[in-house]
Amino acid sequence: MSRARLRPVDLARPHGLSTQAIRNYEEAGILPPADRTPHGYRVYAPVHAQALRVFVALAPAHGHQTATAIMQAVNRDAVENALTLIDESHAQLLQDRRTLSSVEKALRDLTSAEPAPPPSGVTFVGPLARQLGIRPATLRKWEQAGLIHPQRDPKTGYRVYGSADVRDVQLAHQLRRGGYLLNQIAPLLAQVRAAGGVEPLAATLSDWRRRLTMRGRSMLAAAAELDAYLRERDAR
Repeated sequence: MSRARLRPVDLARPHGLSTQAIRNYEEAGILPPADRTPHGYRVYAPVHAQALRVFVALAPAHGHQTATAIMQAVNRDAVENALTLIDESHAQLLQDRRTLSSVEKALRDLTSAEPAPPPSGVTFVGPLARQLGIRPATLRKWEQAGLIHPQRDPKTGYRVYGSADVRDVQLAHQLRRGGYLLNQIAPLLAQVRAAGGVEPLAATLSDWRRRLTMRGRSMLAAAAELDAYLRERDAR
């Protein structure tokens, strides 16, 4: 077989893919259309192998869906559309980095504040609101949104905030000051409660930063593969 003629298995094997995956990628527009033999068999060329390398590099960098859309745009000569998708993905990564930094700062502020607990071990709406400089109605709104879950005094019916509730309120306050919406704060507070406090989240945040770093480096590698692919296409 000529080196310029490749079978589906020749493309699939280096990436641990099935030949059906190669056919699916062609049908999805991830690969350019293949030539056919008189008997209808697909015949691929080095350009298909290169397109596949680009997609395999794009997927961990931008996600499977966006990587697919990028290759579809490139293969229909809509390169500007492909570059826009890449720009949007980079913007999302930047936003994710800023979000992580804000969460880390909120947790640092929370742990460094170390407020003195009330003598009884619990506090009420008014004192807690005054401590944070917010209105009692704000605490009630956060409760309605599911951010905090204070208990009720069985005799008076008043809301009582234990140490874990105070921690959640302080963290919510820090994140609100950072511009976060209530529906963005709720999942973080759920993580804090599930972890048993703020400190166990350190490993989670470290892993989050590691994954963002890996994604950024994957974007660099994918950009090099895509640039080579575009240069080869322009030269033909």
